[in-house]
Amino acid sequence: MSAERTRPSVAFLLQHPAHFIALGFGAGLSPRAPGTVGSLLAWALYPLLRAPVSEGLFLLLLASFFLAGVIACDRTAKALGTKDPGAVVWDEMIAVWLVLFFCPPGLAWQAAGVALFRLFDIAKPEPIATLERRFRGGLGIMIDDLAAAGYVLLVLALAAHFLGEGA
Repeated sequence: MSAERTRPSVAFLLQHPAHFIALGFGAGLSPRAPGTVGSLLAWALYPLLRAPVSEGLFLLLLASFFLAGVIACDRTAKALGTKDPGAVVWDEMIAVWLVLFFCPPGLAWQAAGVALFRLFDIAKPEPIATLERRFRGGLGIMIDDLAAAGYVLLVLALAAHFLGEGA
């Protein structure tokens, strides 16, 4: 199917809870750079998700959001008839929340984390590209973004170390 034929609508978003989740509450409907829009929405929502819960509970929530994402992204990709639709942005959102949880405190560190995530998510250096090819369905959609988040956290930790900041 062409990208034009697989572009979801608001009606598709609201058709099933899995679509609402996978399309990042509507961020994936953006006609331009839906992955970036989803990442920015995740950044905006992070304080609302993080503030009311302990560190352990937040990580448990992230793990459950990841598992729900595997199911939601799989169902949505199948409904759209494509392997990894650009409109599916839940994978970016989970990865951004993970990056923000572990990045050093401060708006500049958060901005760097989100920007680096987009860079690694788009460039897909190894083994990210291999993970994306090796895993299928919802897990395949979700896993490469988790690996990109890992790269970001490594870069941020090195930057914090060399800049003398606490990571």
